[in-house]
Amino acid sequence: MALRACGFIIFRRLAQSPQNIEYLLLQTSYGEHHWTPPKGHVDPGEDDLTTALRETREEAGLGEEHLSIVKDFLKELRYQVRGKDKMVLYWLAELRDPSMAVTLSEEHQDYRWAQLDEACKLAGYKDLQETLREAQSYLEPGEKKN
Repeated sequence: MALRACGFIIFRRLAQSPQNIEYLLLQTSYGEHHWTPPKGHVDPGEDDLTTALRETREEAGLGEEHLSIVKDFLKELRYQVRGKDKMVLYWLAELRDPSMAVTLSEEHQDYRWAQLDEACKLAGYKDLQETLREAQSYLEPGEKKN
């Protein structure tokens, strides 16, 4: 059975313009120190959205009260980690207060708010980059799509 994890692509708007959308990425304090949105494994008996909320509070100090969840944006990523199948579900969520501080757990050593291009460079993995681009397209309904 595949490992299952859930999290949020968290964004904030610094002004009401698509160029001012920034995404939250956390840098792991283990392994290759890769950058990822807050996410984590589903605990027994826990539903997916509850997992995403719990992990976001644990990893970034942001709770449901700090987020506006976009429930009709849900992306599923599938990949392998150390030879095991893994599935990650990401919802999109806006940080209600763009100046809200992020509080990292010991699982992460750094965080960054980044516009799309920088976020994609940090993310590194093609499927996560595509998910970030889809989030940006979702948030820019009036913009031309390439």
